[in-house]
Amino acid sequence: MAPARDRRTGFSRRRQYSLFIGYVLAVACAVVGAVLLVASAVNPPLFAGLRMGLAGVTAPVSSVLMTVRDGAAAVPEWFNGWAFAHAENAAMRRDLAAARPLLMRARVIAYENNRLRALLALRERSAAPVVTARLVSSSASSGRRFALLDAGRFSGVRPGMPVRGPEGLVGRVIETGPNAARVLLLTDADSVVPVRRARDGLAAIAAGRADGSVEIRSVNATNVRFGTGDVFVTTGTGGLYTPGIPVARVVANATDTALARPFAQPDALDYALVEQAFMPMPPPLAPTAPAAAP
Repeated sequence: MAPARDRRTGFSRRRQYSLFIGYVLAVACAVVGAVLLVASAVNPPLFAGLRMGLAGVTAPVSSVLMTVRDGAAAVPEWFNGWAFAHAENAAMRRDLAAARPLLMRARVIAYENNRLRALLALRERSAAPVVTARLVSSSASSGRRFALLDAGRFSGVRPGMPVRGPEGLVGRVIETGPNAARVLLLTDADSVVPVRRARDGLAAIAAGRADGSVEIRSVNATNVRFGTGDVFVTTGTGGLYTPGIPVARVVANATDTALARPFAQPDALDYALVEQAFMPMPPPLAPTAPAAAP
């Protein structure tokens, strides 16, 4: 018997329907992608609104998935902590005994600093916290470095607010939705932060490299030498970031421009703190009505 010449997918209607639905979904995705591409080029504000609307839908789902992942990851950590509790307690006791003299010295220095500040009548200004939010995602492999917070305008988050973690500066908010916010990370190529060296106050700029690191560039002098381990913190210049937030540590000796690693790693952060700007800009003056002619 000669083989059939019919090369169709078969007489199974389920298979035919599946193939048809696959074609329809592929065409629909291509059309949606083309529309979004045109919108991003022709009307960036509209595209930004669509992006934040989608982020508002996906942020709660990502938050739930991260909670499940953290719970699963905590099981082996709990077991290891229970199994090695005695060894860890002994090591902590030794560390505490070694750190006790340093703690006493730090208390003496803090007391002297407070006394001198009181004598000089100096007042410190600190940024007020707005909300603590979860970092549900971050772009660790693309050319741009952004992160998504699961808090937005409903929580008081506004564009321009700084974001920091327990170990240091994370970045600043650039877009907000009802329940999500987009953060420009410290390592993005468009990120520039005024910093100073902790040991001597040398002024510099921390510029993102879009590869997970930053460059420390001198601004006031040439032939400036940076050493491995130099720590840089925010200066407060520009009124956005509170002075003294850890930013990055130099990883190799260099002159004028040095490679540094940020203290805060968004991929390893669960929560971040959104703060008010250190010195927010004053509100714009209301226009005055022209004087009536006599």
